[in-house]
Amino acid sequence: MRIELSAGPVDYEDTGGDGPVLVFLHGLVMDASLWAGTIAALSGSYRCIAPTLPLGAHRHPMPLGADLSLPGIARLVAEFIERLDLRGVTLVGNDTGGALVQLLMVDEPSVERAVLVSCDAFDNFPPGLTGKTLVATGRLAPFMFGLFMQQMRLKPVRRLPIAFGWLTKRGDAATARWMRPILHQAGIRRDTVRVLRAIRTAPNLLVDAAKRLPDFDRPALVVWASEDRVMPVDHARRLAALLPRASLVEVEDSYTLVPLDQPGRLAAAIREFVAR
Repeated sequence: MRIELSAGPVDYEDTGGDGPVLVFLHGLVMDASLWAGTIAALSGSYRCIAPTLPLGAHRHPMPLGADLSLPGIARLVAEFIERLDLRGVTLVGNDTGGALVQLLMVDEPSVERAVLVSCDAFDNFPPGLTGKTLVATGRLAPFMFGLFMQQMRLKPVRRLPIAFGWLTKRGDAATARWMRPILHQAGIRRDTVRVLRAIRTAPNLLVDAAKRLPDFDRPALVVWASEDRVMPVDHARRLAALLPRASLVEVEDSYTLVPLDQPGRLAAAIREFVAR
């Protein structure tokens, strides 16, 4: 499915149904397929919606005037929720998608519950060696950025710690698929460079967002990979302590991208949380 928003076109998956609404947000150079396994486990009881945001693996370039900063993309998500007339939303974010959830938690009244899954937080932005390397490539012109990213065609390169190696144990097929728009579309390379440059200019974005998290008085769930090398496990405990109605679940045998490495365990944690 596709919807035309004020900033441009956004593709999304929507299982439909009358159950509670779950909206899933992915991270940088990822698309909605990050959530495929988790959604498959939840779709019978919930309406699951996963947009592909303009974060580097989208298929349709955004207009030149679109705001591709993270606050701008958070506003895009808010418009997406409003245009689909969604109510009582449980907003779920992993990796940089969790940063977007943090930006939306206080300001978006339709967010009834929030789930933060191994994500950027506090001063870990851009996160770890992986995020810092990616954001550093945003200094390149889009053409040179595209040349640099050509090496991501190779699995040994994708599995390096500076790429996806510390993000997922089992998801290389997905990461290879996510790279295709950057490798083949100049407009996507241009958009991605704009996103990365905007991140570089706002290093305190999530430090400031964290100051507002205690105002989120609705239920929250923090799910973290116990072996995460990119998002410190200590941040999971700090986030849970900041949120007045939060619970914490740690997931074993997973790196940051829990929806790829342990989709069933993540689905079970979300199901229990929403039911509770």
